[in-house]
Amino acid sequence: MEEILKKYPLLKDKNVSRETFIDFEIFIGMLQEINKEINIISKETAKSEIIRERHIVDSLQIIEFVELNKGIIIDIGSGGGMPGIVMSIIIKNMKNQTKVQLYEKSHHKSVFLRKVSRELKLSTEVIQENIFEAQNLESGTIMARAFKPLPIVLNLVYENFSSYKNLILFMGKNGEKILDETLKDWDFDFEKRKSITSKDSFILNIKNIKKKLKN
Repeated sequence: MEEILKKYPLLKDKNVSRETFIDFEIFIGMLQEINKEINIISKETAKSEIIRERHIVDSLQIIEFVELNKGIIIDIGSGGGMPGIVMSIIIKNMKNQTKVQLYEKSHHKSVFLRKVSRELKLSTEVIQENIFEAQNLESGTIMARAFKPLPIVLNLVYENFSSYKNLILFMGKNGEKILDETLKDWDFDFEKRKSITSKDSFILNIKNIKKKLKN
């Protein structure tokens, strides 16, 4: 176990259970194996010395913003399961009953997400569907990582969700500029949290999305 912990130096002060780390390692192994066949994540970030920080820890850092009392969390455009599978692993080992719905339109990625969910006994529902075609969605937290530009995600939530608690987005090095531009057309409450994996990135926790009226 000590060897596993050494692979996650950024989490040494976090309250992460032994079982969670073991599940992360199983997930990483499955991700690296499938990545040899289909391109789920880049070959560079799939390397063992990079994947934990770049994908697992990066996804895990949003847990403090996640609403765990609403029954359902939705990951839009889940891809390889970041952050959806990572959240599911944490929630399982917290003994929480919240289900994570993973929207992914790719057949191959959906098959992989289902396989991981079965292997790790996660409370997930993989929905192979274009999230933009879904209507009247309800969720506690909505999350998106490396999905679509901020204005497109805001419009998706505004138009396609009938209720939600908050939206969590991962913003990159141009995030401040994108946020400023987006606030010209959209009104929302937000909280920013500096990323623990990149000095140029931050987490955006958004609530109460409204379109600004045009003059």
